[in-house]
Amino acid sequence: MLPDTKITPERIAETEKRIRPHIRHTPVLHSDLADFGLNPGRVDFKLEFLQHSGSFKARGAFSSLLGREVPTAGVVAASGGNHGAAVAYGAMRLGIPATIFVPSVTSPAKAERIRGYGANLVIGGERYADALAASQQWGEEQGAMAIHAYDQPETLLGQGTIGLEIEADIPDIETLLVAVGGGGLIGGIAAWFRGRVRVMAVEPEGAPTLWRAFEAGHPVDAPAGSIAADSLAPKRVGELMFPIARAYAQRPVLVSDDEIRQAQQTLWDRLRIVAEPGGATAFAALLAGKYVPAPDERVAVLLCGANTTAVRFD
Repeated sequence: MLPDTKITPERIAETEKRIRPHIRHTPVLHSDLADFGLNPGRVDFKLEFLQHSGSFKARGAFSSLLGREVPTAGVVAASGGNHGAAVAYGAMRLGIPATIFVPSVTSPAKAERIRGYGANLVIGGERYADALAASQQWGEEQGAMAIHAYDQPETLLGQGTIGLEIEADIPDIETLLVAVGGGGLIGGIAAWFRGRVRVMAVEPEGAPTLWRAFEAGHPVDAPAGSIAADSLAPKRVGELMFPIARAYAQRPVLVSDDEIRQAQQTLWDRLRIVAEPGGATAFAALLAGKYVPAPDERVAVLLCGANTTAVRFD
């Protein structure tokens, strides 16, 4: 039995069928660890940054938009950027009004995406927690439906569909490295695999939300720093995901900002992949030797987002 019976493989499979017409089945790139100066061995990259709106978040957004009754006032969401872009994109596709609250640390690339999808963008404080509080107050006043970035069943069910795709495309996978912010992504994926695959959590040293929760035995506040603060620094992990992660994910690995930057640079140099800091964080654990695969271990890395202005074609 899963720790939370709302997030089951059966419900994830049902969610996948519901959202399938609206999302992409993102590809897997097969590579070799030797390409990155590591001991030879196969490594697979799940290219989820190729998803609509530039990150995995479109899955959870469509799960909510299609699985709940939306009022005439539309929807409201708080986000470091990627969730907001995904909700804005989904709302645009479905003809639903959307208001997105973001903190001031949100990158210009993500703010531009949100506006480009036609949503009303509001700057609400310095960090995600500030934007969340402002969005909740606005939603109550306007009667809009809130779509939480990570602590909501529909969100976890949507993100869990990535696990379904990975298992279909890499049936012999043994280990999957996943970046963690609020935990909706790793919570959904871990709920799908239920221990059949080693799910490794990777976090920035400046935003150790799941690491702190593992230490305390329950979600607690953590620092919200790091160059990945606009995607991996929500203050604390979600209540829904934590029992799932404790049962089916490994203790988090922490990586430094310099290691994240090096992962971004290496992905570009060796694979011509552009990833935002949060999108490169899982790979940083491999590149920096924070996670060392055993010989012949089938390891995969989830590259989860690419909303960045790191590359411009001027």
